[in-house]
Amino acid sequence: MTRQPFIKLSGVTKAYGAENAVCGVDLELSHGHCHALVGHNGAGKSTLLKMILGLVSASSGRVQVFGLEPEDRAFVNARRRIGFLPEQVAFQGAMTGLETLKFYARLNGSSGENLDALFELVELGDAAKKRVGTYSKGMRQRLGLAQALIGKPDLLILDEPTSGLDPASRQNVYRIIDTVKANGAAVLISSHALGELDNRVDEVTILDHGRVAASGTIPALRKDAGLASQIRIRANDKQMPRLAKHLAGEFDRSRFLNGTAILDYRENEKMQLLEKLMTLGVTFDNIDITEPSLEDVFAAFTKRGVGP
Repeated sequence: MTRQPFIKLSGVTKAYGAENAVCGVDLELSHGHCHALVGHNGAGKSTLLKMILGLVSASSGRVQVFGLEPEDRAFVNARRRIGFLPEQVAFQGAMTGLETLKFYARLNGSSGENLDALFELVELGDAAKKRVGTYSKGMRQRLGLAQALIGKPDLLILDEPTSGLDPASRQNVYRIIDTVKANGAAVLISSHALGELDNRVDEVTILDHGRVAASGTIPALRKDAGLASQIRIRANDKQMPRLAKHLAGEFDRSRFLNGTAILDYRENEKMQLLEKLMTLGVTFDNIDITEPSLEDVFAAFTKRGVGP
């Protein structure tokens, strides 16, 4: 039996006067998956999140969360299954971190149990009883993530979740996301930090001027964009000329310099090229494969545009 998507958007458009902030967006997110929304400022990411949360109504199209539309009466209760971290977190500075989470637990109808575990999870265990006004920006961001995790939500919506965080804390955010996914929840991320998302999300939707420029897994998007990958080979001064000679009909000699060969290839050529390299009888010191990054994919699709 096919499970219903946690989020399903069908032709969703949001107009402000004559301008469309979002136009004709389709998107699905199922349990155990992480989906990233990426786009320039003004691309429509925040508007889309607001419609999913029921904070803004769509002008046309259909928004469904857990099979419900935001206008449905039952959606009020369904929102308790959603954890949300806004881009700009704001808390009462006079309250302690623990008092803050207890307050949000009451708003969410949660028992407020295991709040100490949440503080440990976001690495704020030593700051739980300190006033939020003494927190750094990164600590407030981590408190915001803890707030979003109250009650073990089935759907986690994170708007720029790693903003203001140091590298170690950023790594911890994605470890938490992996755990949430493993427990069956779905995660929707809006982020500008494209370099962080490679190999960490299941699917990506690229928004450009409110429209979907591309959507799918990162490997599929690389293929659709027609981007070349690279094999970088290191070999000694005796082996590199032999390699250049074997591949002379396919790659220019300028690709074989200073003991390094840099060979471009398309996705459908990778296995064939690797198999050929293994049969040449050339000894390599090292081989690295570099795939186009999400930043490369993003640039390819936003440069291409998405029509009128």
